[in-house]
Amino acid sequence: MKPVAERLTPQPWMSAPETVAVIAALTARGGTARFVGGCVRDSVLRRPVKDVDIATSDVPETVLDLLTAAGLEVAPTGLAHGTVTAISGGLPFEITTLRRDVATDGRRATVAFTDDWAADAARRDFTLNALYLDPDGTLYDPTGGLPDLRAGRVRFVGDPASRIQEDYLRILRFFRIYAHYGKPPPDAAALAACQQHAAGLAQLSAERVAHELLRILGAADPAAVLELTARTGVLARIVPEAANLDRLGALARCDGADPSPLRRLAAVAHGGPDDMAALANRLKLSNKDRDRLVALAVPALITTTADPITRRALLYRSGRESFADSVYLRWAADELDNAAGWQALLTEAAHWRKPMLPVGGEDALAAGVPRGPEVGHALQAVEDLWIASDFLAGRGELLAELWQIGRAFGGRSASGD
Repeated sequence: MKPVAERLTPQPWMSAPETVAVIAALTARGGTARFVGGCVRDSVLRRPVKDVDIATSDVPETVLDLLTAAGLEVAPTGLAHGTVTAISGGLPFEITTLRRDVATDGRRATVAFTDDWAADAARRDFTLNALYLDPDGTLYDPTGGLPDLRAGRVRFVGDPASRIQEDYLRILRFFRIYAHYGKPPPDAAALAACQQHAAGLAQLSAERVAHELLRILGAADPAAVLELTARTGVLARIVPEAANLDRLGALARCDGADPSPLRRLAAVAHGGPDDMAALANRLKLSNKDRDRLVALAVPALITTTADPITRRALLYRSGRESFADSVYLRWAADELDNAAGWQALLTEAAHWRKPMLPVGGEDALAAGVPRGPEVGHALQAVEDLWIASDFLAGRGELLAELWQIGRAFGGRSASGD
């Protein structure tokens, strides 16, 4: 594999001690190790590098031996597919042996290890991901990915239909990569292949679909990309509830500085709590994400003219995250009017610190409230009073209220008699 006629100025992540230690270990016996994929792609575009992937011609057993000999922690995260993860300075580095596909079934591949860099490139999904980089900055581009990357062309390596049939997740990966790196117009051959083979998405696990979907929704302009998925029949197969692309577009224009894929999913699906719960269960989201999605179905009634006491009460009851979700969704529904007012609410939420109720369960018991659910009811009544006071009611006032409640249960007098 010949290098391209240019070199990349070494980036800080390349010369970081953690990276240098891994490369030194992999090349200690004369082997070759090159950075590959996203870290190369992002470095070319001068974007921040999040994860460092490395390719090597050494087989996994040799890689494990080299890393262990260098004193690095190693996790065999995908040994059957040639992948191990080295931990250097607390940072993970995914290292994969060069490979070629022997058999595929639309979900996973059986691979054979090779020392042929071009063969490894040929099995990758998109040309802009098939870029390799020597530690000294020498670039290798066996599939023409460098001009594609710079032009914003997301193009499959080889025949799009064949690549998709190897792993149907590549349909969603195409839209995700296009959302973050592509420029219009999208590659016509890729779109046609995605449309032709959209039915293959049914073979994928819900977790893999959800992972790609949420990454698409995290893009700067997810509505435009979801429009492409709708046009190709892909969207109807993964989120048939997605019927409000305009609402998603409006939300993305106001939450661009604080994008939340879950918030955007709720905006585009736009159903009731039961609908959101069903969607979350189908995508097998975590319990935390499911609860947030359900809450997003009915955002709190907040306006830019709400008085400070009302705002603080809502912040306390819903929490900062839910409050911000409601602000963004109401802002989007407001057709982006009064941006300064909505932004002021978000700023207030960002700086808000939740106060602590100055009384607790032991105080309620001491006041004569019977042990059991009545304690919770009493504390709720006192908390409501405290919130209504804008959190100004002191401990003495709240204790007096608890004693009043305790007397209703025949509790002791305030003097303790």
